[in-house]
Amino acid sequence: MKDIGSTTRDGDLRIAVIAGRFNRFIVDQLVSGVRDALERQGISPANVVLAWVPGAFELPLLAERFAASKKYHAVIALGAVIRGGTPHFEYVAGECARGLMRVSLDHGIPVIFGVLTTDTVEQALERAGTGEGNKGFDAAMAAIEMVETTRAVESHLDGLSAL
Repeated sequence: MKDIGSTTRDGDLRIAVIAGRFNRFIVDQLVSGVRDALERQGISPANVVLAWVPGAFELPLLAERFAASKKYHAVIALGAVIRGGTPHFEYVAGECARGLMRVSLDHGIPVIFGVLTTDTVEQALERAGTGEGNKGFDAAMAAIEMVETTRAVESHLDGLSAL
């Protein structure tokens, strides 16, 4: 069995980060986690762009724009949707996830779902903690890994002959 993947780090990766302002006191911590992870992995801050949108529901539109530009290797979407007393949570979280997945599949680049979907503010704060306990940090690491793995798979497939 051939193991496909890459362990190299490309400091020249270009990453688009989109963050929802709703529950910004939590999302700011996710953004800090992304910055920390990318810096630790040698990604130049000049190759990272951050754009803010009103909330999680609006994330897919900008993800679509960044992906369609073909100027970024990955998109990281950050937000915090906290359950309330109405079904609004399900609509926002579900449509956000579906929209981001569609962008990824339509454009063939990683679009990372770094949107917290929690029952309480306390749960959200736990997941936006410092260092490697921060889901923003995890999202950035997933973006890098997916770019590397996608490249490795494409290289592997290019080396195979057609059936």
